[in-house]
Amino acid sequence: MALNLEDYFKTVFEEQLSKKVPRRERDLMTGATRLLEKRSEITQVDKRLKTHREEFELKKQSLRQQRNELMMKEELLKESLLKFDKFLKENDAKRSRGAKKAEKEREAVLQKEAEIERLKDECAILEARRQRLQGRVERSALYWNFLEQVLRMSKFEEVWELLGRFETLVTTRDQLRQREIEVQEQVDGLRGALQRYTDQQSCLLVHNNNLLSKLQSQLDQARSDALRWESKWNHIQTTAAKETLLLGQIKVVTLNLYHMTGGQTDQEEGVAIDDTEAQLDKIQLFIKDQAAIVSHIQGQDPSDDRE
Repeated sequence: MALNLEDYFKTVFEEQLSKKVPRRERDLMTGATRLLEKRSEITQVDKRLKTHREEFELKKQSLRQQRNELMMKEELLKESLLKFDKFLKENDAKRSRGAKKAEKEREAVLQKEAEIERLKDECAILEARRQRLQGRVERSALYWNFLEQVLRMSKFEEVWELLGRFETLVTTRDQLRQREIEVQEQVDGLRGALQRYTDQQSCLLVHNNNLLSKLQSQLDQARSDALRWESKWNHIQTTAAKETLLLGQIKVVTLNLYHMTGGQTDQEEGVAIDDTEAQLDKIQLFIKDQAAIVSHIQGQDPSDDRE
């Protein structure tokens, strides 16, 4: 989009600047007048470019808003589809649950009927037992009389209230004992859990302290290594600088000696100015030639010189 905008502004700008004043009128204008006219044209072109840029920005914002609205509509449509799919799945699940529930209810009816038959049998058995117990009650009238005497001495009005109170107290005592046992077991469990947690935290603290000591040692070693390598690097940089300076001096001295021997560096047959090895070879050949000449002169007969 930025590339199209740039091409558009460039085209409009070139079209505005390409408009020229007729040659006859331009010949009559002075340089200052033509300069003012050009400035006016440039100002108008800038205003038009600004207007086109604003219109383009508005269009771009409108397109961006439309795209956002389309994305929102698409998200809403997706959500609606997901909700509809979920609704269908829930309906299928409800229908399946309804069928299962009906089947369970039929089974429950059958079970209830069987239970009714079983309860009828139990009622017959209980009726026979009641008759037996009635005989025992009649035989145990002595105990009943004793309960009535106790009832007259207590605040209760009926024997059944006294027996119910006694059973309630016994049940309460058993429940309190059971609750005490459960609470004691919970306390023992919590005490053991606390001890295990304390031991774990102690082990973790020792481990962390050891790890901290190890990491501190590694940090100290790393700092020591860093200082040692930094010192070596500074030494390398210092040595390299000295060697570079010495190399430059050697190259300058070699070049001077090469020139003193009559060597050339600015001709086709000469040696390159930075080819130090070739210059040294030339200097070596020159020294050998001079040494040979000196040896030849020193070995010549003196009588040959007089002649």
